[in-house]
Amino acid sequence: MKKIILCSFISVLMMSCYQTERNCKDFHKGTFEFTYEINGETKTGKSVRTDTLSIDYYENRIDTFTIRWVTECEFIGQKLHPKDYADSKAIQMKIISTTEDSYLLEYSLLEDPTTKKRGTVKKLQ
Repeated sequence: MKKIILCSFISVLMMSCYQTERNCKDFHKGTFEFTYEINGETKTGKSVRTDTLSIDYYENRIDTFTIRWVTECEFIGQKLHPKDYADSKAIQMKIISTTEDSYLLEYSLLEDPTTKKRGTVKKLQ
C-alpha cells in the first residue's frame, strides 16, 4: 500500500512540474496565417498585427480589429467597423502554447465563454 501511495505522489509531483512552453511576446506583432472552418470546409486566412490593430484577410474580405492585450498571452479583439450588433461583439483570444513559429489559440466571444474554439496560427514574418 505504501508503494502505491508513493508512486501516486511521485506521479502527481512530476505532472505538476510540467509547463507548456509559452513565448507569447514573440507573437504580439507580425504577419500570421491561420486556418478556419466554414460549413465543414477548411480555409486559410492571413492576419497582419501591430501593437493595437489586426488586419485580417479571408474569403476576399478585409476586417480590421482593435487589439487590447490583457496579459502577455491573452488579448481582446473588436471589429473597428462592425456591420451590425453581432459583428460588434468582442472576441477573447488566448495563446495556449507556442512553438518556434506557431501557437495554439483558444478563442471565444467575450460575453459567452462557452463558445470556445481552438486553432493553430503560424507566424510568417
